[in-house]
Amino acid sequence: MTEMSMTSAAATPVAAPRRRPSPVVGDMIGIAVVLGVGIACYFLFPTNLSFLTSLVALALLALSLDLVTGYGGVATLGHAALFGAGAYGAGIACVSFGVTEPFTLLFIGLVCGALAGAISGAIILRAHGLPQLVLSIAVVQLAHEIANKASAWTGGSDGLAGIAAAPVFGLFAFDLWGRTAFLLGLGLLAVATLLLRILVRSPFGMLCQGIRQDPVRVKAMGSPVYPVLVKLYAISGAVAGLGGALAAISTQVVGLDSVSFTLSAETLVMLVLGGVGTLFGAIAGTFVFMWFEHVVSAADPFHWMTLVGALLIAIVLFAPRGLYGSLLDLYRRRRAP
Repeated sequence: MTEMSMTSAAATPVAAPRRRPSPVVGDMIGIAVVLGVGIACYFLFPTNLSFLTSLVALALLALSLDLVTGYGGVATLGHAALFGAGAYGAGIACVSFGVTEPFTLLFIGLVCGALAGAISGAIILRAHGLPQLVLSIAVVQLAHEIANKASAWTGGSDGLAGIAAAPVFGLFAFDLWGRTAFLLGLGLLAVATLLLRILVRSPFGMLCQGIRQDPVRVKAMGSPVYPVLVKLYAISGAVAGLGGALAAISTQVVGLDSVSFTLSAETLVMLVLGGVGTLFGAIAGTFVFMWFEHVVSAADPFHWMTLVGALLIAIVLFAPRGLYGSLLDLYRRRRAP
């Protein structure tokens, strides 16, 4: 009897475990989807490319916020200060110093954003929890006030106008329709997303995620916590500054709204809407929020905020991981053996 059961057990086929797709393949698919949707929008909405370019710039800001909040566990409502640093840095370089080469302006915005991230991160990361959140609000309010008072450089409440970038590679000029700016921004978004995906899987990125989960244990293991988070904040500032420089080049003007608390709060809403700690969710949340706000405000200028609030309540209640995060969880459960 025992031999028969052993024979039947040996003859029973064992289901082979499903092979999970490589993360690199998943990244390539995600970036291909982003590029595919962007190119489709380029041809389907040729009169709305300026709006889509601003959407891409905000997607870079949402990516930078996801980097520190979703992977570093840093609570912040002051990320617009980094976006504004990049925007004003590129704008001042063009208007006051005559720099017009677009990639140079983007690099200047990146550096200004990184410096602002390192400085503000060194301040914000001294606290934890609610005091950290209050410090981040103080940082963005201080940046707003500096931009307003330094009117000789920033234009103050009137804004910094006259930002005229030269044609890309000397061939593709920036026009009123936003064709060149949108394609440039789409390429920047794809490259930034790829680099950030590589970063979060690197040893540095894994260390940041460990700090988010248990900073006391990481410190007890002998790994630094504060310097690592400051470095992460500086990298995040570089991405946000890149988005700000793109916004300055595409709109040819920088206003105080680029360093406003409202922008920081809306970016956090976009991130929650798409899914915290996913990167691709930050892009998806930005697209859904901006598209929904654009359509609803045009259809009902008086009550559109009510509909936006209803959307956010529905997402938080029925998809707490965000749109992209919930779909990703559903996909993983369906693939689980």
